[in-house]
Amino acid sequence: MRHAGPDALDLLEPLLTELRALPGLNEKRRGVFYVKSRAFLHFHEDRAGLFADLRGGADTDFERFDVTGAEGQARLIDAARARLDQSSLRRS
Repeated sequence: MRHAGPDALDLLEPLLTELRALPGLNEKRRGVFYVKSRAFLHFHEDRAGLFADLRGGADTDFERFDVTGAEGQARLIDAARARLDQSSLRRS
């Protein structure tokens, strides 16, 4: 699975716009978000669709979300909001 290219990110632009509005996120490169200096969220593409990897709270692992459709995109936004609210991410 490769990182999402410009065409895939174009398809996700409405989602990216929502993510950019979340407090605490910094988009270092289009579609690559950080919280302070820590990688937080990025996107992948392959034949199965479009995917987001979101840092799992205080853990170092990422959780994968299928963001090909609206339901998966809504789940990603909800999870990103919840994880941004965690105090452990604010301190790192």
